[in-house]
Amino acid sequence: MTTVTEGLTGTGTAPDVIRSDDVPPVIELRDVTRSFPGPPEVQALKGINLTVADGDYVSIVGPSGSGKSTMLNILGLLDRPTVGEYRLAGELTGGYSEDERAAVRARRLGFVFQAFHLMPRRTVLENVMLPMLYSGTPRGERGDRAQAALERVGLGHRVDFLPGLLSGGERQRVAVARAVVTQPRVILADEPTGNLDQATTADIMALFEELNAGGLTFVVITHDQHVADRAARRIRIADGRMSELA
Repeated sequence: MTTVTEGLTGTGTAPDVIRSDDVPPVIELRDVTRSFPGPPEVQALKGINLTVADGDYVSIVGPSGSGKSTMLNILGLLDRPTVGEYRLAGELTGGYSEDERAAVRARRLGFVFQAFHLMPRRTVLENVMLPMLYSGTPRGERGDRAQAALERVGLGHRVDFLPGLLSGGERQRVAVARAVVTQPRVILADEPTGNLDQATTADIMALFEELNAGGLTFVVITHDQHVADRAARRIRIADGRMSELA
């Protein structure tokens, strides 16, 4: 598949052509195994191969102990494979130092967790501004970008509230705003609806779909099959092995 850019090449004779095959996937795992020493040794992931393109919406579903959390930790650069390769936006991550891994996390990855992880004594706006301290965002831009992120998730009217005054759904929307404010390549969501009722779960999943339609890549880790089924691609993990569902 090829795409043609607008305009002409430097010679003025032909359009520029960009081959989609030349664009690396945003996430690529090759033969990834993660082992933990024993006795006995435990292989939490076994020979995982996964490719996620820009704009994908992928769910990874499985029961407790299946390897989902280990997968999330590797994708989020919080852990390293014992064997195999992890490429993020085409870059091999195995040689990154801990400081480099933290810097890449801050710039390229956004996280949404089951427990929200909001700071209770900081306002909604301050919570959303926090990731920009580590991503290199100029100080003068942080307030406006946090406000825009909150508007994007429908909470522009709650900027001065403390998290304890919000509903569970609103707190998760703040967490989503915090995840997207640094303009990451990928959102990693770990059981994002685990603390929400059914109606609020549907609202949060609709928000994910809206953001994905705008171009954000999502990887959602869940044990809830109904949440997993909302994704365009569904992957199951069982006993550390991965299979893609039709």
